[in-house]
Amino acid sequence: MSTFEPENYRILAVDDHVAILRSIQIVLEGDGFRVYTATSGESAMEWVKEHGLPHLAIVDLNMAQMDGFSFCRKIHESSDLPVIILTGESAVQIEIKALNSCAEDYITKPFNKELLLARVRRVLQRIGDFAYVMQAQVKIDTQFSINFVAHHAILSGQEVVLTADESKIIYILLRSSGKPVPPAILMQRLWPLENTDEGRLRVYVHRLRKKIGTAVADDHDYIQSKRGYGYFLQPRA
Repeated sequence: MSTFEPENYRILAVDDHVAILRSIQIVLEGDGFRVYTATSGESAMEWVKEHGLPHLAIVDLNMAQMDGFSFCRKIHESSDLPVIILTGESAVQIEIKALNSCAEDYITKPFNKELLLARVRRVLQRIGDFAYVMQAQVKIDTQFSINFVAHHAILSGQEVVLTADESKIIYILLRSSGKPVPPAILMQRLWPLENTDEGRLRVYVHRLRKKIGTAVADDHDYIQSKRGYGYFLQPRA
């Protein structure tokens, strides 16, 4: 996707108020986005399990049972899915918590339709290209596919069980479309609330490389690094 084309992006809106979901859907579909809705955090997780990750989620904080923070924690266990929080809460501390822990942006209700659309576009353009078809099993190349929610991959016909952090590393690198991701950025996306060092990241990447390398049928190295720049994913041509 060399230019920004809304029809290439799937957005999942999660809110327990059907009227708000309908309003979000009308605004975003009117601009060309593909919009899907869920009336609870639980049903949103079921949608993701069945259909795969969207490109962006718009999530209400105050939902019964699985609230917005709980949904974000669950979905971010194995991915770096961009989230915009949409809520009636206007307390500064809640906004800060959301931005520090799980959200790319935060919008209070009642929302301005043009503002919502502008922020959706800004987040997606900032996150960058994701040139892969988003579905339950994402096909990276002819030998490698991955289910981010289930934490498993298929490599050269073999099933490989991944940890949540390993799935998340692959997701972040996949989203960068071959551009190196600096270690500092990778650590920030993996562990946003933790103070950690690059040594920890190197251990995780080494283990993931070894796990993938054991399963591939040849010497192809999927996770590569460029000195001074960072890590990137190198699918087969």
